[in-house]
Amino acid sequence: MANIRSFKELRVWQNAMDVAMIIFEVTKSFPVEERFSLTDQIRRSSRSVAANISEAWRKRRYSGAFVSKLNDAEISSNLSY
Repeated sequence: MANIRSFKELRVWQNAMDVAMIIFEVTKSFPVEERFSLTDQIRRSSRSVAANISEAWRKRRYSGAFVSKLNDAEISSNLSY
């Protein structure tokens, strides 16, 4: 197993970023009247997944904080899909 030195090397973070970019592209076609409500919420929650994974990486030495951030990422992913 390779020694991971950054959260950017984690496949789960890379996948979360890929999905966030796909969601951004898909939401471009949403109706204009949804731009500041539904579209904004979907985009923010999709970016939140990757952000919470990176925060969990920074707090990995503290198991409680690490698990809490991973739970936050899971909750955000459920909002995104």
